[in-house]
Amino acid sequence: MSVIEVKDLTKYYGKSRGILDVSFDVKEGEIFGFIGPNGAGKSTTIRLLLSLIHPTSGSARVFNKDVVTHGPEIRRDIGYLPSEVFYYEGMKVLDLLKYSASFYERDCTQRMHELSELMELELNRRISDLSYGNKKKVGIVQGLLHSPKLLFLDEPTSGLDPLMQRKFFDLVRAENARGVTVFFSSHILGEVQKLCTRVGIIREGKIVEISDIRTLQQNNYKKVNVTADGLDPAAFDLPGVTKVQAENGTLHFFFKGDINVVLHKISSLQVSDVTIEEPTLEEIFMHYYE
Repeated sequence: MSVIEVKDLTKYYGKSRGILDVSFDVKEGEIFGFIGPNGAGKSTTIRLLLSLIHPTSGSARVFNKDVVTHGPEIRRDIGYLPSEVFYYEGMKVLDLLKYSASFYERDCTQRMHELSELMELELNRRISDLSYGNKKKVGIVQGLLHSPKLLFLDEPTSGLDPLMQRKFFDLVRAENARGVTVFFSSHILGEVQKLCTRVGIIREGKIVEISDIRTLQQNNYKKVNVTADGLDPAAFDLPGVTKVQAENGTLHFFFKGDINVVLHKISSLQVSDVTIEEPTLEEIFMHYYE
């Protein structure tokens, strides 16, 4: 079952492009990665799904309900961590979280305190006294305190130190393990690779690829490193070989195609070392942008 269904979703801001004919779906219980550089349309897509802004054309459904006509109803079961967090500066953290909790028809007190302890959040401090990283922690607790069924994370780790990032990833995995569907938007590809099973790549407002991460790696380029005496880069002037670089007796290149072609060439050399690796998500991503 799909929790999110997007069909030909388009948003213009006046004459400026937001997103164009974006279509994808997110299955119940998955962690879906949504990647692209700043300005690609990630935040616009999330705001449309939350019905904070309305589309120019196309449609989107969340929990099988149209986001434009059922926005308030849908948002009751959604947690949202925006990329930038802004609060009433004079309030104490505890008062702000209680105010947030008051919007939901359930008692969020226990969950609020559990999350605050986990994120090492000091509830009696004023918002104005918090660092950017601590304000981000407030946003994390605020987004999860009502135990949502669907979680939108927009560049969630900016401002968090590495230790807190790890805690946050563990928290997301724990939420997912109890059935929460996660929509994880980021330009930091290593994060997406660690957490997500499937990924959508957005470029200049358009979806250029949707695939599970494993397939994306397997069907893409292989990274090949060959170390041999007197290695001539011209020896690997083969169909499917790109980005050949020689460095200290080692040849590095990318290859797409039948790997046996490369193995046959390698077998004719006096090789001291060879590695064939899956590319990182970052390397795959750059391929889509070049």
